[in-house]
Amino acid sequence: MCQPCILGQPPPSRRVPQPNFPPRLGLVSGDSMQRLAARFASALAVRLVRHWPGLFKALNHSGPKRVERDQAWAIFARAFPYLGFTYAIIIRTLIQAMSNERVIHVVDLGSGDPKLWIPVLQGFVNGPLGPPHVKITCVNSKKEVLEKLGTKLVKEAESLDVPFQYNPVNVSLRELTLDMLQLRSGEALAFTFILNLHVLLSEDDRVDAQFGAHKNNAVKDCKKMGEFLAMVRSVSPKVTFLVEQESDHNLNRLVDRFVEGLHYYSAIFDSIDSTFEKLLSEERFVLEEMFGKEIENIVACEGLEREDRHERYKRWSVRFSQAGFKPVSLWYNCMDDAKRLVEACGVDGYKMINEKASLMICWHDRPVYAVSAWTC
Repeated sequence: MCQPCILGQPPPSRRVPQPNFPPRLGLVSGDSMQRLAARFASALAVRLVRHWPGLFKALNHSGPKRVERDQAWAIFARAFPYLGFTYAIIIRTLIQAMSNERVIHVVDLGSGDPKLWIPVLQGFVNGPLGPPHVKITCVNSKKEVLEKLGTKLVKEAESLDVPFQYNPVNVSLRELTLDMLQLRSGEALAFTFILNLHVLLSEDDRVDAQFGAHKNNAVKDCKKMGEFLAMVRSVSPKVTFLVEQESDHNLNRLVDRFVEGLHYYSAIFDSIDSTFEKLLSEERFVLEEMFGKEIENIVACEGLEREDRHERYKRWSVRFSQAGFKPVSLWYNCMDDAKRLVEACGVDGYKMINEKASLMICWHDRPVYAVSAWTC
């Protein structure tokens, strides 16, 4: 046996040179399309290197320190109106849906954001029947998120004199069972999924990377998703909210995901440029690192490892309808709240549209995020 094989390396004739990852400068300089191209080139390089686990591990550890997603998410929520748009719609719709209820239980499946739930508590106080008893269950795999949310909600409820109960559930969506939610008879139930339900679409599916094959536009059957939505439907929530990226990244063929991703993230990166006025900024880089990780997952990963399987509203509407849900018409004055919030950000280019039973925020003509509400 040759010496390289003894050392666990491929022989010289089969040895693959270390891929030339895009230089770090390409990720932080240039216009939005140049930076986006560098992210996709990096993701393709990672896809190739993953065939050699040892090399992949070495390169992965030698790169820059991974940026904390929480830091990036805080910047995203503060500097852009995308999340605020969806929150404004959820808050107004939820308060109106629960206006005549005396015992309310809201299940937050993954968000854990006080900026959503504190205004909800404040809105419940002004109901026609006075403050109801409110219980908020938050499901999150990060214990620190649960603790931070609980502290802020308890303090706010005390200041508002609202009867309040907090139920933290420290598990992922895949691990969640109904008994963990501590549901009680007589509660008016509401569920929220904010930018996380798509992870349940991850499965060990067959990959069709043939460029010549036809794109399959059918909604992919997913046993785990069907079972999860059936579980939620079984407890008859009064309203269920869904917020997801308005893009199709749950496609078998790499070429389809790649093209769809280019279109979607070009809008994201262009809006980042407009917000930061095309100046180099540490905050901009932190944001683009977060989205770069999403791009890498979409392009470089397959099977269960590929969790960023975003789907457009029209596909989600099929899944929810098959599970027994019906769309709820979002109140028109929700749009007024959302418009004021978007205008306050001071950046031109954002648009809001009504697509069937969904409201969407767009960057110019490209829908970016969609919010919808469902009932049983």
